[in-house]
Amino acid sequence: MAEIQSHRDLIVWQKAMDLTVEVYRLAERLPSRETFGIYSQATRAAASVLADIAEGHGRQGSREFANFLSIARGSLSELDTFLELGRRLGYFTTEDLTVTTGLSQEVGKMTTTLRRNLASR
Repeated sequence: MAEIQSHRDLIVWQKAMDLTVEVYRLAERLPSRETFGIYSQATRAAASVLADIAEGHGRQGSREFANFLSIARGSLSELDTFLELGRRLGYFTTEDLTVTTGLSQEVGKMTTTLRRNLASR
């Protein structure tokens, strides 16, 4: 198993990066009137997940990292809410959200598992 040198080595961070890129791609399809609404909120939430994982990893202790992973989970819920709002408003179909939803669920499971492992140290 390779040693983790940086947040970039974390698979959860890599998946969160994939999620963030997908959210930006999806958000580009929103009408311009949503620039400061769903577009801004969804992309910010996705980027927050990514940033919180990186920042937590850069902190000194397991307890701090676990706290940032908890914050990332909250941002995942926020992201889910804005994507569902976009779907209900007719901007996205359920099929449009398949990849994003799958990545979000995967990142959520990974952050939960990592957080539990950190707590048991």
